[in-house]
Amino acid sequence: MSDFRITGGHRLEGKVRAQGSKNASLPIFVATLLTDEEIILRRVPHLKDIHTLTEILQALGKTVEHNQSNIYSFSKTQKLSGKAPHQQVRKMRASFLVLGPLLARIGGAEVALPGGDAIGMRPVDLHLSGLQAMGAEFELREGVVYARAKRLRPAEIFLKYPSVGATEHLMMTAALIPGRTAIHNPAQEPEISDLAQLLTKMGAKITVTPSHIEVAGCERLCAADHTIIPDRLCAGTYAIATALCGGEVEIGANPTHLRPLIAVLREAGVKIEEHTESILVRADKNQRYRPLEIETRPHPGFPTDLQAPMMPLLALASGTSRITETVFEDRFAYVQGLQKMGASVEVWGQTAIIHGVEKLHGAEVQALDIRAGVALVLAGLAAEGVTIVRDPKEHIARGYQNLGGDLRQIGAEISAT
Repeated sequence: MSDFRITGGHRLEGKVRAQGSKNASLPIFVATLLTDEEIILRRVPHLKDIHTLTEILQALGKTVEHNQSNIYSFSKTQKLSGKAPHQQVRKMRASFLVLGPLLARIGGAEVALPGGDAIGMRPVDLHLSGLQAMGAEFELREGVVYARAKRLRPAEIFLKYPSVGATEHLMMTAALIPGRTAIHNPAQEPEISDLAQLLTKMGAKITVTPSHIEVAGCERLCAADHTIIPDRLCAGTYAIATALCGGEVEIGANPTHLRPLIAVLREAGVKIEEHTESILVRADKNQRYRPLEIETRPHPGFPTDLQAPMMPLLALASGTSRITETVFEDRFAYVQGLQKMGASVEVWGQTAIIHGVEKLHGAEVQALDIRAGVALVLAGLAAEGVTIVRDPKEHIARGYQNLGGDLRQIGAEISAT
């Protein structure tokens, strides 16, 4: 099932719980390479990328069991291989994170350059320069990184940009290097803290501050049992859906992880209550929201992955809004689909200017990546008539385990075909 059929105009009511975080699960899966002891992970989302990464870890020698719907266990390797399967690695960028843990465990690795959504340039130079500071050596041939290290050492690493992937990569690697490694200007996303919690349970000592992360690694890491944090992007999607459609929906997630989005929605005029493990969104179906100026930034700024889902809301606002994308290049390709539905949007480089209209209408549109596809689904929920979102490459399934089911649970008329 790769397409969605949506009949717009339905008020949303009820409760929905965000799935486990995809962006936390992927690096945490990779961290299981750091030990032969059993690691149990709970609240893992059922997603294509999780399945792909499981195949990669199994090819590298991990034993992975998936006995219950959202629980995975990782146990002793037969013999750890340093050669990651190129075809699977090229499907998703998170797979590149296996490089450092393999170097720390067996002193060598062969990993293809990563794939994933085609959103501008996603270089790995920050990953490689950090690993070089730890003593790794690299050679790049035909899109494959060949790495070796006699013995990695602790280091002082200064990131020129707070890259989430590089921060995770270097944290994991440092956890298996005895001594103190400091990562300066690290990413501050909640997923970083979740990874730090797992590594701490495994025996590393990690201190996370806004300016730096300090990792006191050890020779051997131990078993652990860990529950993945709720997916803030999934929760944010359902909050925006409620604002678009009107209604009252309680969303199970960590409110502190949603603060950047909550602030923006409140500025637009959406009513949101924060509780211990959920937020309550109240919205008037007939309300036109205030226009906004949004600039995407690394956490705690507004998340780039909610930039596309926010645009349908701004397309129906009572004035002119502006979104400036500072994190990735080429992330407004989905605008053409919204324009087909009646949105008035101009794109100038990395900035989109959105002139609010009174209504959107159903149309047949195509998902170009995960969040762009979801933006079109959200637009369909608010549009008059029927919207068909074509997703032949199943982008949406890479980020949402049950988007249609969750939205139906709170009153949307949506079916997967």
